Amino acid sequence: MIFPLFLGAFILYWVYRDFDFSRVEGLLLHEMEWGWMALSLVAGVMSHLLRGWRWCLTLEPLGEQPRRSTAADAIFISYAGSLLLPRVGEVTRCGVLARYDGVPFARSLGTVVTERLVDMLCMALITGVTFVLQMPLFMRFFNETGTKIPSVLHLVTSPWFYVALCCVGGVVVLLCYLVRMLSFFERVKGIALDVWQGVLSLRKLRHVWLFVAYTLGIWLCYYLHFYLTFFCFGFSAGLSMLAGLVMFVGGTFAVLVPTPNGAGPWHFAVITMMMLYGVSAADASLFALVVHAVQTLLVVLLGMAGWMHLQWRRR
Repeated sequence: MIFPLFLGAFILYWVYRDFDFSRVEGLLLHEMEWGWMALSLVAGVMSHLLRGWRWCLTLEPLGEQPRRSTAADAIFISYAGSLLLPRVGEVTRCGVLARYDGVPFARSLGTVVTERLVDMLCMALITGVTFVLQMPLFMRFFNETGTKIPSVLHLVTSPWFYVALCCVGGVVVLLCYLVRMLSFFERVKGIALDVWQGVLSLRKLRHVWLFVAYTLGIWLCYYLHFYLTFFCFGFSAGLSMLAGLVMFVGGTFAVLVPTPNGAGPWHFAVITMMMLYGVSAADASLFALVVHAVQTLLVVLLGMAGWMHLQWRRR
């Protein structure tokens, strides 16, 4: 729990070590267009609601029918929980559903795994399209941040890479065999089967097109949650939707670094890419600081609202 906080704080310090924080108050009180920020926050709330509703669809084939409000509250709480300990939210939301609607923890965890696989596919498609459309800009970003693409390509084309990969695969297979041979495997076998049933829930999905619509809606809301904030500031209002897509992709990958809500890596990625579009370092830093703070506050408030709603309904 301490390491993610330390890592995020260290990167934030490094990014903002020369930043003039006196600008923040004036911007918030006199310059910022809060109407656009409100629209952005609505899109953020909708992304969580759609994720909760989509989760209910994946649980239906397993014979589980949780209330959509409970699923949404579980999503709210899970994102808030991940602020304290990154990635713990996936477990938290399954625990909420088990406690308040009696959905078996292992089965719901399996559906979460399936959801994440679908989201990874969506992110890969979005990234691929964005990279093709803005390849020169990504090349500039990699060069300016010290990323050596040729070195990566050399590694992948080297035969030693595949030798090492096969060795790792052999070790994994051996470990799996040893685990199966251990006596405690029988005690967790039932749980593993429940998780596997949840993973395969998409095979018996009853409302496929609704699932697709929810998925597209989730990612559209994610994008709007970020892009609409451009219009809150005079220096970013002229940036195009494609520029927003580039920064959205960069920020999404930055959030994978285990810090609270991507604090630090997200700022670094967004600031660097925004500067490539002609925004000054000071303005880009101000944008990242304010937007991330407001969006993080939304996550906290939604988590509190979800928890309070569950407690009120329980009483």
